[in-house]
Amino acid sequence: MKNPATSVIPPDIRCAQDYELAAQRSMAAASYAYVAGGSGRDLTVAANLAAFSQWAVYPRVLRDVSGGHTRVTLARQSFLHPILLAPVAFQKLAHPAGEIDTARAAHATDSCVVCSTLSSSLLEDVAQAAGTHKWFQLYFQTRREDTRALLARAEAAGYSAIVVTLDAAIQVASVRAMEAGFRMPADCVAVNLQTTNAGKPVELAADASRIFQGLMHAAPTWPDLAWLMAETSLPIWVKGVLHPDDARALKAAGAAGIVVSNHGGRSLDGAPASLSVLPTIRAAVGDEFPLLLDGGIRSGNDVFKALALGADAVLVGRLQMYALSVAGALGVAHMIKLLREELEICMAQAGCATLDDIGNGSLLRCE
Repeated sequence: MKNPATSVIPPDIRCAQDYELAAQRSMAAASYAYVAGGSGRDLTVAANLAAFSQWAVYPRVLRDVSGGHTRVTLARQSFLHPILLAPVAFQKLAHPAGEIDTARAAHATDSCVVCSTLSSSLLEDVAQAAGTHKWFQLYFQTRREDTRALLARAEAAGYSAIVVTLDAAIQVASVRAMEAGFRMPADCVAVNLQTTNAGKPVELAADASRIFQGLMHAAPTWPDLAWLMAETSLPIWVKGVLHPDDARALKAAGAAGIVVSNHGGRSLDGAPASLSVLPTIRAAVGDEFPLLLDGGIRSGNDVFKALALGADAVLVGRLQMYALSVAGALGVAHMIKLLREELEICMAQAGCATLDDIGNGSLLRCE
């Protein structure tokens, strides 16, 4: 049985991406296949990674970066750096302490942690372990009273923003995970939903679609988002946006910001890479509207490229799980430290003293 409770950083961890290889030693093979995979044939997972290799960073000379820093403001909240911990479900797959250790790492590194609705730890416990910056990721529930209850719990626990995910009403199983024989362990339970009443299963007519009239019957629509915004004074970020028309409409509807994301390749297999559509989304919403990039981040150079192409900050998901599996809270904190230093090295060599200095002129498209 792998996933031991450990707090020792292996000596062969020399960069943030090394945690991906190390996780194969610390996680059960089937669990690793589930975390590393996406949906279907993992086409979008591969696209997310490949998109970063299409860009090179221009080195610059004779630039004074001695006063450099990585501070950023997102929807009136100030952060020391632009690396956030993405909402990842069922983190006890990676480590017995799960989301609690991730929150501790966020606290120790002055990072923002986004707690998933499908956390295997109570959202209140995650909030208590986290530092100043903590957001809550929300999935709409079948009944509005259940969604409202989750929202109220997040507010009471001190979360300062809501990240509502809209692109995951249907998730196709990963062929990779199925071939590995993955089954969700008994201790990986969505504890925040244990009191949720999903109601009766949908009864389908003989000629009805299991997809359209079945799985999609309770998928959120524009009125649901408007209702949610009216239910809270917290800023509402929308996660799962890839089309510029959706981005423009969400900005007009009053979203605090958008997470450009394809759910890490876990939603529509064959969707474009998040990084590939980021410039188009930025052009659609203008320079001042807050954008986060989620999907494919493996290094500080990747963070730099995302910022250069229009993101204000990034979310890190799989690397978070890999580091958690290797060394718990210490591993996640160390991974963030490595990412930050890699970003700062890239900034310094590119002649960028602050995040505002990073722009698309910092990159060259590789043919």
